[in-house]
Amino acid sequence: MLHLVFQSPIETAVLERIEAGDVVVFLENAVLRILRDGLLSASLTQLLGTNRLCVLSEDVAVRGIAADELVEGIDIIDYAGLVELAVNNHVIQSWS
Repeated sequence: MLHLVFQSPIETAVLERIEAGDVVVFLENAVLRILRDGLLSASLTQLLGTNRLCVLSEDVAVRGIAADELVEGIDIIDYAGLVELAVNNHVIQSWS
């Protein structure tokens, strides 16, 4: 399953619904919550053990966030990468 997370702040209930093997993409203002020094850092690091976590490069750039400010292991993808994930995951859940 592909999870598209737009929600900010990101509620822990959303993270709890992500199952092993799911892919998560953080979009829009949700990127403000995936910072290395943020409150969700430990939860996101734990998710990275079983899931692919991504962020859209345009959303990071617009908000002036550098790659080294993100939780280590989160992939920065472009729009083409987002489309590829959508094509490869038949079930998509949007959280906004």
